Amino acid sequence: MGKYIKVEGARVHNLKDIDVEIPRNKLTVITGLSGSGKSSLAFDTIYAEGQRRYIETFSAYARQFLGNLERPDVDKITGLSPVISIEQKTTNKNPRSTVGTVTEIYDFLRLLFARAGIAYSYNTGEKMVQYTTEQIIKIISEQYKNKKVIIKAPVIRSRKGHYRELFVNIRKKGYLQAQIDGKITELTPGLKLDRYKIHNIEIVIDKLIINDKNTERITNSVNTGLKEGKGVITVTEYETKNTRYFSKNLMCPSTGLSYDIPEPNSFSFNSPKGACPKCKGLGTISKTDLDKVIPDLTLSIKNGAIKPIGKDDNSLLFKQIDAILRASGLDLKTPVNKIPKDIFDKILYGSNESIVIDNASLGIKSKIELDYDGILYFLERHTKYSGSESKRITNNYFTDEICPVCEGKRLKKNPCGLNLRKKVSMNLLNLIYRNFILF
Repeated sequence: MGKYIKVEGARVHNLKDIDVEIPRNKLTVITGLSGSGKSSLAFDTIYAEGQRRYIETFSAYARQFLGNLERPDVDKITGLSPVISIEQKTTNKNPRSTVGTVTEIYDFLRLLFARAGIAYSYNTGEKMVQYTTEQIIKIISEQYKNKKVIIKAPVIRSRKGHYRELFVNIRKKGYLQAQIDGKITELTPGLKLDRYKIHNIEIVIDKLIINDKNTERITNSVNTGLKEGKGVITVTEYETKNTRYFSKNLMCPSTGLSYDIPEPNSFSFNSPKGACPKCKGLGTISKTDLDKVIPDLTLSIKNGAIKPIGKDDNSLLFKQIDAILRASGLDLKTPVNKIPKDIFDKILYGSNESIVIDNASLGIKSKIELDYDGILYFLERHTKYSGSESKRITNNYFTDEICPVCEGKRLKKNPCGLNLRKKVSMNLLNLIYRNFILF
């Protein structure tokens, strides 16, 4: 098709029989004074002729619904491809709309990766594997023959929480043990973990010796484990403690990392299935700007050092802050730059300890304990649940930054592990882009 789009004798609107050559596969900008014919050349000549030629490839039945497009007033255009036009001067700014979504090229790319992709572990780089239930049972029966094993179902992986309710539900199903952070533990009533530490929890499904006599028991235990572990089980050899993962989904053979079966929605940042859970598919997150929250460190909290909450108004929030300060021999009149960092961090980010404040309502003095979540939590909730005018004001204390989880890519981590199969040439992607002119 040549290296150029050649336009000869263009006479549309203000164009006076001009000739022009536009290099293909490069970004070209048309500039000039108002009324010089920029849009006439780009939209009314090149774009109009590209659309006309494209519609001519449709059947007569399809063309009757589209109408006939007139040929622009031009002598000749060569090297032209099907074209896409993005509307000029759009006023609505939608962060979920990109050139890819508007032109629907993104839909084709999502389908391409979902149907022609092969998954690799983002931890080890190994190719992900996928087993059927029958294959899992066969591998366990062959590799662990005459050995004692523990079959477990992973339910929590590298997450914080006390999981008291989870243990209650596991006990109700009849399970007596779980492997918690690598240690087999009895599921006693009231069991809970440190909510601020990261935990791994696996239900102990069965302990048995793999042999021909236990074939039915192995089958039942594997099926039960896959059900409880949502398609994933682990098998640990009792003597060596070596553990292997098995999954009906895509799985890393070394680490047990599991992916869902890829679908087009897995690659869409506008779908909950594919969007990064941190930024919800936007690529950026709002973060509190402390320089805006506390613009003057020489002021005291009583005199309005924390700008979003203003000056002391004897509200519950100020009473809690005052209680935190008095516990360290300070008060609301202390300038912010005189408050120790660990104490001020409690004021900003909250404290795990209950705050005790004086209650003098109805003339009765007493002490009450309250949880304190911090100024920043107060700001976030106020922004999320308050009215539009209040949101506009509180938004002044936030700045946008690149999402630290997806690094601005908008997608969950799992879909990013997919690469194209070798048989799908990257030239296919090049053709998608190179055969469209984009205005």
